[in-house]
Amino acid sequence: MGQQRFNKGMESRGTRSVWAGEEKNLLQGATQVPVVHSVSFGYQDIDAWHDVALGQKEGHIYGRNSNPTVEVFAEKVRSLEGAEAAAAFSTGMAAISNALFALLSSGDRVVTIKDTYGGASKIFLDHLPRFQVDVAMCDTDDFDGIEAEIQKGCQILYLETPTNPTLKVIDLERMVRAARQQGALVFVDNTFATPINQNPLELGVDLVIHSATKFLGGHADALGGVICGAEEIVKRVNRFREIQGGALHPMAAYLLLRGMKTLHLRVRQQNESALAIARWLEQHPRVDEVFHPGLPSHPQHEIAAKQMRGYGGVFSFSLKGGIDAVRAFLPSLRYAHLAANLGSVETVAAPPRTSSHLECSEEERRSMGIPEGLIRYSVGIEETDDLLSDLKQALDRLPERIGAPS
Repeated sequence: MGQQRFNKGMESRGTRSVWAGEEKNLLQGATQVPVVHSVSFGYQDIDAWHDVALGQKEGHIYGRNSNPTVEVFAEKVRSLEGAEAAAAFSTGMAAISNALFALLSSGDRVVTIKDTYGGASKIFLDHLPRFQVDVAMCDTDDFDGIEAEIQKGCQILYLETPTNPTLKVIDLERMVRAARQQGALVFVDNTFATPINQNPLELGVDLVIHSATKFLGGHADALGGVICGAEEIVKRVNRFREIQGGALHPMAAYLLLRGMKTLHLRVRQQNESALAIARWLEQHPRVDEVFHPGLPSHPQHEIAAKQMRGYGGVFSFSLKGGIDAVRAFLPSLRYAHLAANLGSVETVAAPPRTSSHLECSEEERRSMGIPEGLIRYSVGIEETDDLLSDLKQALDRLPERIGAPS
């Protein structure tokens, strides 16, 4: 029945968001994938048990290694990214750290950019050097400089596009060409773009990483991470995860699966709203700068237009008046959670100093090109006009609130 109803990979991404990976795991006529909470899976036949344990037959042995609900979630993302294989993790940072530590050894070299998510930056700044892994952190928009560092030799080129929180865009085809000349693997964090807007594997990337907590789940109620790529690479990372222990909980996998059924609808609305709001803010006298790859003023707009189908639901903007203006502005918003998250059905707004780059010092944020007066604005699925009205009233009240007691 599943084969007749679902032609693997032939449907649109929206249809795959709903159906991919599910039918063979439906039980007794159920229309939804069950949550399998069992920690272990039993076998009467010892030889069959052994074959499953060795990976020679399909099946599950122990929840830290694999789980049916988690497997469906990974398969859905694999289908959307067009990958050979996928593996799920307890969080997005677990996916990033497992991928790096599973494939790097002492004496290896990583080339990356300064604009990665704060948690990833800490791995590059503090943790990999402790294991004698050399890290070159490049200016994100200096493609010549990145290529020069790649030419010095590296095992992994780690990128994020669009970046968090300054929304810079990397020319993936160009970076992949440079990495191939040195035999390096290319990792890309695709969280901001989502597989609806961008598929890095189609541009030659080896491994795609998502914080599933964000747009994939979309409801701010489940932590998770996922990697997609070539089967051999994913297997190596997944074997490391089995020992390291960063398993995705089956209930979280179920919530992420439920959220993904509306991924294409949410992203469509968020794409449209974010671009409309960014255009409006760009003209506002109290706004210093707007960072959105869909704006013609964005330095990498042409690259984004080439490699993305949509520009995403997150952008950032800086207010005139710096951090004092941010303190006065954010509490005035009616339709935005002030929280350290993004990609939810509700709009979320936050300064990097309390969200994406909390782990970094002010000096480190400054070196990454993140002004203290920056606000990251993740658009929800509310009506665009309501969000515009909300931003307008908050900006109109800004002069009276600056300097007022909290």
